[in-house]
Amino acid sequence: MTDAPAIPDFSRGVDGLLPAIAQDAGSGRVLMLAWMNPQAWQETLETGQATYWSRSRGKLWRKGETSGHRQRVTEIRVDCDADTILLSVEQTGAACHDGYASCFYRTIQSDGSATVADSRLVDPNDVYGKGSDAPSA
Repeated sequence: MTDAPAIPDFSRGVDGLLPAIAQDAGSGRVLMLAWMNPQAWQETLETGQATYWSRSRGKLWRKGETSGHRQRVTEIRVDCDADTILLSVEQTGAACHDGYASCFYRTIQSDGSATVADSRLVDPNDVYGKGSDAPSA
């Protein structure tokens, strides 16, 4: 068996960013996909709390900083190419800024239409303020 690098290879990512998948530590359900740069990676390692890079805001995104819906990291894995990160997390509250447990709350039908398959846990207006734009990755 060949040993892969122990840390992610950020040089393989676009603009130094690698995809980071957050997965529920208990159920295994995929909660979200976000992006990490070396700074987000280091902060995640140091704090044990998921930290990402927000492409839309151009800065670190400490998951739950605004909403309180934090992710405590229980395990970190990297794929065989060291260019994708998998975080096993204990999620507090909704992972999705739309108020759902997972960002993957819609199913797509054979005609291409979408159906909401999950129940909303929280109203985003209550979390982020009425009429405000919910944070995006």
